Amino acid sequence: MNLIPFNFKGANIRVITDDQGEPWFIAKDVAELLEYANPHEAVRTHCKGVRETLTPSAGGEQMTKVIPERDVYRLVMRSRMPAAEAFEEWVVGEVLPSIRKTGGYQRPMTQAEMIAASANILVSLERQQAQHQADLVRVEQKVENMERFHVWDHRPSNCLSLTGVKAAMNKLYGLSGAVVDYVLKDWPHLPNPAGMVRNGHEEALGSQYLVWSKTVVTTAFKRFVSESTMETATQATHPYFEGRFRLVEKVPS
Repeated sequence: MNLIPFNFKGANIRVITDDQGEPWFIAKDVAELLEYANPHEAVRTHCKGVRETLTPSAGGEQMTKVIPERDVYRLVMRSRMPAAEAFEEWVVGEVLPSIRKTGGYQRPMTQAEMIAASANILVSLERQQAQHQADLVRVEQKVENMERFHVWDHRPSNCLSLTGVKAAMNKLYGLSGAVVDYVLKDWPHLPNPAGMVRNGHEEALGSQYLVWSKTVVTTAFKRFVSESTMETATQATHPYFEGRFRLVEKVPS
């Protein structure tokens, strides 16, 4: 049996669940809460399903009288305590359904809480689906672009590698590598790569790297910089980029 402690308006009510999950209330707790002058006599007189079982206590396990649900109602009906009806509603509406469902007590959510919880779940699912769809589209676009890429054995003179783009944009605008990575990979108007070049180093094991047309890259970064707003003499912001970044030259619009 499992002993589950509850609290009704400051009064301790202990409930035991048997192997079938049925609740048995500690008789003394219920009778005292219902303000019977002699709790033991009230249980003996009004309850018909009383039985004894071992329950844990501060001094170890001891035999305790427990009563089934129907005897709780018998004690409630004969009680003169003003809050007896509220206690019965608490038992019937919250404690018993929760015990039978989960094996323990949990306060039921209000209608507003259930609506809010459902709304949060729907929003979360929609966001996950939208993100998943966006990821799929991005992967498909990358695969499609890669299939169309030219593959050269040597980098064309009119193209720059990622390292070359970073060096050129740092020299021209003072942009950091992080900003260049964003413009080339995540910016909505990112420039398309011109193709790929086979890495000629022996340790590269046949790998390839992307290259961008100098003209296309220059045009893209000119647009990115023109859309930026100078916050200080050397710090700027961009509508799509999170946070400030270093910018030493503002391209005229």
